[in-house]
Amino acid sequence: MINLPGEIVKNYISIGKKKAAMSPDKVFVLAVMAGMFIALAGCGALAASCTISGSAGKLVGALVFPAGLTLVLLAGSELFTGNCLLIIPVLEQEIMVSAMVKNWVIVYLGNFAGSVLIAWMAVASHQLSLYDGKLAAMVMETAAAKVSLSFFDAFLRGILCNLLVCLAVWVSFAAKDAAGKVIALFYPIAVFVVCGFEHSVANMFYCPAGIFAMMDPAYGVLAAIDVSGLTWGSFIVRNLLPVTLGNIVGGAGFVGAVYWFVYLKKEV
Repeated sequence: MINLPGEIVKNYISIGKKKAAMSPDKVFVLAVMAGMFIALAGCGALAASCTISGSAGKLVGALVFPAGLTLVLLAGSELFTGNCLLIIPVLEQEIMVSAMVKNWVIVYLGNFAGSVLIAWMAVASHQLSLYDGKLAAMVMETAAAKVSLSFFDAFLRGILCNLLVCLAVWVSFAAKDAAGKVIALFYPIAVFVVCGFEHSVANMFYCPAGIFAMMDPAYGVLAAIDVSGLTWGSFIVRNLLPVTLGNIVGGAGFVGAVYWFVYLKKEV
C-alpha cells in the first residue's frame, strides 16, 4: 500500500505547519546538516566520475548523488529546495507567507553554511588529490562551467532541477517504509544530475570547492580549462541567484501549487 497523491498533499499540510512552527535555532542546525549531506553527495559523485569521460562519467555521478536526498529525508534535516513545497500550506491558508519566507531564509543560510564547510574541508584535507589530481581538476572545471552559464540558462535549469527534486520528495512521501522512499526518490534525482540541471544547494558546494581549490597552489594548475572567471562574485550573481530563483519556480510553482490546485483548491 502507498499514499496516493491526494493523501500526500493533505499530509504535507501538517508537515509544513510543523516546519513553520519549529524554533529558528533548530531549523538552522538541521539546515546545516542538510547542506552537509548534499555537499557530501556532490563530493562523492565527482569522486566516482572524475576518471570516466563523457556521458558514462555523468551517469556514474548521477547514481551516487541521490545519497544526499536520502540522508536529508531519512536522517532528518531541512533542505531549501524541498521546502519550496511550503507553498502548499500557504495556499491552504494554514501558515502565513511570512512564516514560509522566514523558513526559506533560515534554511537557505544553514544550507550554505553546511555546504561551504564541506567544500573547505574537502580542499583543506587534500581529499581532492585523489586519482592524481583528477578530482581537483573536475571540481574546478565543474565550478567554472556553472558560472559561465547565462542568467537565463541557469534560471531555466534551476526550474527543471527543482521540478524533479520536489517530485522526488513528493513520491518518497508515497512510500510508507524506508526502502520504498529510497527507491522512489532515486530516479528523479539521478535524472536531474545526468541532465545537468542546476541545484542551488549542490552549487553551494561545487562552486566554493572550486574557488578554494584554485587558491591552493597544488591544485590551481590542474584544470584543463580557463577557470579565471570563477570568483565569489560570479558564483553568487551568475549562478546562485538565477538558480535559486529557478528552484523556487520549479518547486513552489510547478509542483506545490499544481498539486494544491488539483487536490485541495475548493470549487467555487
